[in-house]
Amino acid sequence: MNEETITAIQDAFVRTTDEIFSLEEWKKLLASGKRLRIKYGVDVTAPYLHIGHAVNLWMMRLLQDHGHKVIFLIGDFTTQIGDPTGKSKTRPVIPQEEIERNTQEFINQAKMVLRFDDPELLEIRKNSDWFAKMPTGEFLKLLSMVTHGRLISRDMFQKRLADQAEIYMHELIYPLLQGYDSFVLQSDLTIIGSDQLFNEMMGRFYQERFGQTPQVIITTKITPGLDGVAKQSKSLDNYIGLGHSPRDKFGRTMRLPDNLIYTYFEVYTSVSESDLKGLADLVQSDPLEAKKRLAAEIVKRYHGDQVAQEEREWFDQTFSRRQAPSDIPEVVVDKPTVTALDVVQKFFGDGKSKGAIRRLFQQGAVTRNNIKVTDPMEQFTLSDGEVFQVGKRVWFKIRLQ
Repeated sequence: MNEETITAIQDAFVRTTDEIFSLEEWKKLLASGKRLRIKYGVDVTAPYLHIGHAVNLWMMRLLQDHGHKVIFLIGDFTTQIGDPTGKSKTRPVIPQEEIERNTQEFINQAKMVLRFDDPELLEIRKNSDWFAKMPTGEFLKLLSMVTHGRLISRDMFQKRLADQAEIYMHELIYPLLQGYDSFVLQSDLTIIGSDQLFNEMMGRFYQERFGQTPQVIITTKITPGLDGVAKQSKSLDNYIGLGHSPRDKFGRTMRLPDNLIYTYFEVYTSVSESDLKGLADLVQSDPLEAKKRLAAEIVKRYHGDQVAQEEREWFDQTFSRRQAPSDIPEVVVDKPTVTALDVVQKFFGDGKSKGAIRRLFQQGAVTRNNIKVTDPMEQFTLSDGEVFQVGKRVWFKIRLQ
């Protein structure tokens, strides 16, 4: 790898890198000219990835484009334990069938960024291949290398002790298992969120103990989610998922607080450094326009420029000009006189309970032909083509059968 390429990689990584362990090792690794083995390990506890996860994937993709290989490690064995990172209580055991479904969904989403089309650039492994067959004596040898004091020093374990919450032994040894994966895979590099640093430092520890060159660890920036407070999380619904549709990606981005617009441009888009400088001024002068451009850039990164332009036009038509979109779904009604509740329930089907739909009416979130409807039991005599809106982003029109 020539100096120009090394510099280009380093410059590209600066935008999303938090720390490197260690920088000197990273520089030597790039200069070595070897094809790097990049460990990307996932526990398939939940089948979703968001744009925060994708920061690491895009960095790996850049290295793939320069001929380096990603080892996509499915932690099917360790998923049965559950990574205690950030958890205040023990995770439930996940059935094998669910692990297999989640694995395929992970791969489908990772394919939006990583190259899976060339075995020279990506290899899929499962850690059940070694842990499920490991003799008890060999496992005890791994345990004997690490002290209880080192493991219990981990911040989340200290918090549980302070809260007088239980810590189970299988959780305590989780970092050892994740660390040993690095030795088995002969990992040169891993790119992770900072919350995984303790586990991956165990990887360096085992590699050194078994005579390997320890992997370089790059931790990446973690931003607040769409609520501006906690990091992106499915449970908090403050995330932009890779599996979200282009329209949902655009719409969710528009929920972002203004003070995070520039940060999201920097971390979650591929706009050039020169364009970033101009966008900083736009955020100050016209944050709404800046947010629309951000939404379009995020959609463009995963779905292409044409789709991004279409979503921008759809958003402007729908929200800025307050027009219902032209491609809204139809609800077929077989009798013209119905209650408002029945109409909305028919649209959502089993997706929402009647109680949840009643609350939408109470919140003033339902309109019929731009007129607010607050009584779910109000009766209508419907006509073809009438338009209902639920919240800011859901429309449907009536078709009489």
